[in-house]
Amino acid sequence: MSEHEFPNLTVVDHPLIRHKLTLARSRDTPKKLFRELVDEIATLMAYEVTRDLEEEPVEVHTPLEATRGTRIAGKKLVVVPVLRAGLGMVDGVLRLIPSARVGHVGLARDESSLQPVQYYFKVPPAPEQRRFLVVDPMLATGGSAAAAIAGLKERGARRVTLMCLVAAPEGVQRVAEAHPDVRVYAAALDRQLNEVGYILPGLGDAGDRLFGT
Repeated sequence: MSEHEFPNLTVVDHPLIRHKLTLARSRDTPKKLFRELVDEIATLMAYEVTRDLEEEPVEVHTPLEATRGTRIAGKKLVVVPVLRAGLGMVDGVLRLIPSARVGHVGLARDESSLQPVQYYFKVPPAPEQRRFLVVDPMLATGGSAAAAIAGLKERGARRVTLMCLVAAPEGVQRVAEAHPDVRVYAAALDRQLNEVGYILPGLGDAGDRLFGT
């Protein structure tokens, strides 16, 4: 499948991202390097994801004269990792936007219903005035991402973006159906899910590879 089949999806296509993602996919990549790669890819992707941040004019004095510039307007961005694998992408975004706040969403799969169940949710106040960037390395079935976004909207969030490293068509479609207003950014759109919900070719279990479990 092509990204053109999903109007809600943007694949951030850049030589450095492709190179680092290829290294991250390899089963021979050790945990330390895998963690560094996820962090670096998140930084590179955040540059593109934040391209449309709102700005406002400001006057600044250089060593020679006064001039006009711009700064980010309104409430700051909130980075929301989906626990636990999403934690691996947070520092990469904060390196680019150190003033961003960080929320957390904890979701676990109910083994009988196979649906995500929320066990933790914490975001900054005034969510209706903020822009949220939900981060999770893998967009597989889309269940956790859709639930995290729904939780933000229930608390008043109006502007939500989802950023992942690898996406499956099934996950992109599920997010599009549940949240057609949410843009999905991915480093790659992979082929499909296997019979137990892993992305193919994917990069394995991102949480296990990040934390050595």
